[in-house]
Amino acid sequence: MTQHEHTYAVQVTWTGNLGQGTSSYRAYARAHEITAAGKPVIAGSADPAFRGDRTRYNPEDLLVASLAACHMLWYLHLAADAGVVVVAYEDQARGVMAETPNGGGHFTSVVLLPTVTIQPGADPALAAHLHARAHELCFIANSVNFPVTCEPVIVVEATRTAEDAEK
Repeated sequence: MTQHEHTYAVQVTWTGNLGQGTSSYRAYARAHEITAAGKPVIAGSADPAFRGDRTRYNPEDLLVASLAACHMLWYLHLAADAGVVVVAYEDQARGVMAETPNGGGHFTSVVLLPTVTIQPGADPALAAHLHARAHELCFIANSVNFPVTCEPVIVVEATRTAEDAEK
């Protein structure tokens, strides 16, 4: 069996030098840019609790987003293979990070809360079951050392009547 490896290259550039570098903890901004060849720039910062800019993504946001996106992509793949037509998918994922006495911290959990809308006639039980398999296959969830749980809601798309279409 051949193992396939994939390499991901990104550049993180600190843009928060306010003229004094890191001469003190309050002398610099946590602003940075995340780039990868041919992709849009992601404006990053620290969490506001650590003097970051709340209008920019922080590493913690991106970790939770990465888990949610990986799960979603596996789920959509499995749904397509199983004949479950998904017409909408939205996840309100949440992560919990605990600070430690030494000044560091770690995530203690992430919960994925996807709401998946399927076409009428699709099997809601199968649609719900596919989340367990997506979790087993998710590259990112398999790479973290804290629990990632999934609490999906399956919604069957309302059928539109001819009267609805005229409105």
